[in-house]
Amino acid sequence: MTTRRQLSDVQSSSSSGGGGGGTMSGGTSGGGGGGCLSDSMISSSGKKRMTALNGIPSSIDDKSNDFLCPICFDVITEAHITKCGHTFCHHCIVKSIEMTKKCPKCNFTLPSHESIVPNYLLNDLITKFKLKGKRNDSSNTQSGDSADTLKNFLASESKKLSLSDVNVMLEILNQRKILLEAESCAAQNRLLHEFLKHLLQQKEQQQLQVANEIALIKNDLTDVEKILKEVQSSCPTVEEVENSVKDEKDEHVVAIKKEIIQIIDKIDTITVPSNRSESSAEGFNLYKNDPSSSSFMARKQRMYQHFDDFVQCYFAARSEELYFGKDRSFSSGSLGTSTPTRSIDTTRSSRSLDTFRENLIKFSKYSALRPLATLNYSCESSYASTIVSSIEFDKDSEYFAIAGVTKRIKIFDYYSAIRDAAVDINYPINEMVCSSKISCVIWNNYFKEVLASSDYEGLVSVWDVSTKTRTKAYEEHDKRVWCVDFNEVDTRLLASGSDDARVKLWSLNVDHSVATIEARANVCCVKFNPKSSCHLAFGSADHCVHYYDLRNIKEPLCVFKGHKKAVSYVKFLNTTEIVSAGTDGQLKLWNINSPPYCLRSFTGHINEKNFAGLATNNDYLACGSEDNSLCVYYKGLSKQLFNLKFSSSSGSGSGRSISDTERNAEGNEFVSAVCWRKQSNIIIAGNSEGIIKILEIV
Repeated sequence: MTTRRQLSDVQSSSSSGGGGGGTMSGGTSGGGGGGCLSDSMISSSGKKRMTALNGIPSSIDDKSNDFLCPICFDVITEAHITKCGHTFCHHCIVKSIEMTKKCPKCNFTLPSHESIVPNYLLNDLITKFKLKGKRNDSSNTQSGDSADTLKNFLASESKKLSLSDVNVMLEILNQRKILLEAESCAAQNRLLHEFLKHLLQQKEQQQLQVANEIALIKNDLTDVEKILKEVQSSCPTVEEVENSVKDEKDEHVVAIKKEIIQIIDKIDTITVPSNRSESSAEGFNLYKNDPSSSSFMARKQRMYQHFDDFVQCYFAARSEELYFGKDRSFSSGSLGTSTPTRSIDTTRSSRSLDTFRENLIKFSKYSALRPLATLNYSCESSYASTIVSSIEFDKDSEYFAIAGVTKRIKIFDYYSAIRDAAVDINYPINEMVCSSKISCVIWNNYFKEVLASSDYEGLVSVWDVSTKTRTKAYEEHDKRVWCVDFNEVDTRLLASGSDDARVKLWSLNVDHSVATIEARANVCCVKFNPKSSCHLAFGSADHCVHYYDLRNIKEPLCVFKGHKKAVSYVKFLNTTEIVSAGTDGQLKLWNINSPPYCLRSFTGHINEKNFAGLATNNDYLACGSEDNSLCVYYKGLSKQLFNLKFSSSSGSGSGRSISDTERNAEGNEFVSAVCWRKQSNIIIAGNSEGIIKILEIV
């Protein structure tokens, strides 16, 4: 029965009447059971339905196919179901039983009308479907039907209307037209009104913000002008100092004061106009008629080059005063709601302005990078690669060590390197040979002749530089060790980080590690807090900077998240601020007291695949770049302070020959190691070609 019903359904959908393969044509009998349907059995609406099913678009939803009678092909009316399970219109199945005594779909014998019963469920579904169709049709044809009805009415009744009736109708229609046009215009402009209203609200908020910023700037400008006046009134003039010197009888005092006068002449002076109107018209001319004004002009030029960055820095430093200062309210007040103002401590406000002043002065302090000397890590052409991995000064900044993939640690005398720069001859005063490529070197801060190194074979070595001998060899790491660092407080404590995802702590008095920190990924760099014996930071391939208290190595004190690739370097600017470099091309500044938020990101250098160098010195930092340049930053500004491009080794004057392979690879060089001489403005940087440059910020 199931097979026969499925076959019958297929035949019905392909417009076959009767069962068992019967065809539908006038006077032609079908096969199988011999059932046939004549044209007289098919209503006119059924013919239209057949036409629709044959490809002509139908006005009824396709869903109506489920409710079609197999005999008349129209929506079933008074649904009745047979014993064999098929449903038809009541009048259709009755006529079929009278003629054939069989079911038109499966040829099941139906001897009388008692073989069919009403299908109430299907009747309900069909009723709901018809109501839905009527609603859709009425919504689609309402306007057209209304127009046709009105047109038919006017055509039939217009002859009966008098002139007064027509005038009344025209008046009514005209008023209706005006009303409809007004409603249409209102609908069209409502969205535009909403847009303009929101835009006005935004601009009013911005206006209030700008007004607050202007008020803050004016207040700060007034405060600075007061300071300038106080300085002018409290400081004696050069003439007054000279007159006081003449009155002194003590020759020694006279000599000292004359020397002070000479120094004062060389210092930038401040000239405040005595006339307030002049100040209002032209502002304070700080270096008017001063021969040393070129220094100020140079600083001013550098300031204007980075003016937008300084604007952001200024409002970042003054944000608390901006939003909570006297006579100002927070942003909620700008939305039209009254908000109580919060007074801010004037001491704190002055401190934030001092912070920005310090940033401005320190950024503009230096104007250029000046080369002092150029060295070469290896003058031998036998090395396939001469990448400099690490450069470090000793505790007195008299000597610096250079190490890299040539498996050699070379010690240079800083003063000799500067002195011999003119003759381009530089020889190391000491040299130590390792068995593997060296990744990092670090001097001990207490024992002047002690130096530690790490290499690609996982070995951590401690060297006596004076005798060029290895005094300790720690072999507990399973993979390459990227970095080592001595603790500056507990000078016998040493840390190392490795690709085996472990940070190990060593003591110069012990032949094995004293503690191990298990990381989640490769450890790329380690660094002790410079003023602590028990705090350490390390960067990892998990894109994070981890900060630990060594008294509890089970959990980090804080984790700094923000890099998108491995963290290749971590350096301390001071006891609370950390700078990290990653192979995602980002330099980030963090504060250990406010994790995990990044204070600033520095931009301008390129670093996507190599460990470019990084070094810090108080408020400044220097890093290498994969465009073979050195970048210098001030911590208070995100953009570069200086950028120095390294020249190719062929033009360095080193005498080293360049192979064709190396020439073809030109452009892949990068600055791989950077070191800052302690408490000075001297930087030493080395690149992947083994070129070493000693530079001074002036």
